Amino acid sequence: MKTTFKWLAAGGILAVAAVLMLAGTPQPQASLAMAAVDGAPPQLRTDVERGEYLTRAADCVACHTAEGGRPFAGGRAFALPFGTLYSTNITPDPVTGIGAWSDEAFIRAVRQGVGPEGHLYPAMPYTSYSGVSDRDLLAIKAYLFSLPPVDQPRRANAIGFPFNQRWGLHLWDLVFFRDQRYQPVDSQGAQWNRGAYLTDALGHCGECHTPRNLGFAMSRGRYLAGVEIEGWVAPNLSADREAGLGSWSLAQLEQYLSSGHAPGRSTASGPMAAVIENSLQYLSAEDISAMAHYLASVPAQASEEGSAVNLQPSRQIIPGSGLPVAVEGDADPAARLFAGDCAGCHLWDGQGRQSNYADLLGTRSVNDPSARSVVQAILDGSRLRVGDRQEAMPAFADRYSDAEIAQLANHVIALFGAQQGQATAEQVAKQRAER
Repeated sequence: MKTTFKWLAAGGILAVAAVLMLAGTPQPQASLAMAAVDGAPPQLRTDVERGEYLTRAADCVACHTAEGGRPFAGGRAFALPFGTLYSTNITPDPVTGIGAWSDEAFIRAVRQGVGPEGHLYPAMPYTSYSGVSDRDLLAIKAYLFSLPPVDQPRRANAIGFPFNQRWGLHLWDLVFFRDQRYQPVDSQGAQWNRGAYLTDALGHCGECHTPRNLGFAMSRGRYLAGVEIEGWVAPNLSADREAGLGSWSLAQLEQYLSSGHAPGRSTASGPMAAVIENSLQYLSAEDISAMAHYLASVPAQASEEGSAVNLQPSRQIIPGSGLPVAVEGDADPAARLFAGDCAGCHLWDGQGRQSNYADLLGTRSVNDPSARSVVQAILDGSRLRVGDRQEAMPAFADRYSDAEIAQLANHVIALFGAQQGQATAEQVAKQRAER
């Protein structure tokens, strides 16, 4: 998680900068106004039923569950450049969890980033959750309080001075945070507004897909333009036709959001696979459609991450073999690696053999000359469970050297993106170290 929260390293410096910038800056006003859009489908009647749905929509379990740990009991480690942050226990245990929290305390923590110990680090996406209504937050609390309490004390953060001074985060809020609920846009219909609420507030998609400004807050002028996160490229989700979603059909986008795969387009990997697995696959078809309609309307943004996707790359085929010219003979070590460990699942034409989730042709990652996501997939593999279906790619970090991974990644870019890959052994070593 080093890349995800790299911007937190500026917390101490921003504390000073914030004081200088406060003059004339409108300050956020606390509000308990209800949003006119509800996050849960109308057929869910009880607070607990609504809360379970909303908790999934907000993907709370991803950050509040340690690997191999009890759900929502906290303890997941976030490795930062200046130390390690551990997520909190949000089960209803009255001592180690949130069982003694009032409604007001819960709302304040989730929506304003202020908990019993003081200001929360913005690893908690309260800057997006600020748009969530009281009713939805209290439904989430009702669901969490219906779960079995887990007695699991929180691990102390291992963060050194000055970054352990939480008051600096309060000053950051004064400059960059606006505590305001989602307000429906009158010129848009109910479906669009629902999609915006689910995407921007509950789903907090912008936290991963939006570049950061000089203050390390989301750059609102480049909303959803794409950024690197945890070694992967969180792609452009705007209507840009080359690097974004502008050339996707609504049906393709809906299928990707609900299942993690859109034929001929892309398969979710890395952090996005976890979002599909823990969150999006549980949303109703109506809500997935609403999110797709909203995303399709996001103004096109030029992207600094990734590149145009070539759906039909031109490749020369060896007569009689069906193999690309790029793999002819034994002189190319990358071709031998692909033949030995990749071709069995992905095939030489990029069409997954045993599963369409293994399709490579047309995916964003193989069309990015930097090859960052391809490198990360080779290093860490990928796992995704949708319903009863389990998809997995093994990791090769312990099998290949940095130079071999760079060669293989560039070979994949050439085969399926018809581009010159730019991965280097040094880049692979850096991504390996930041895992």
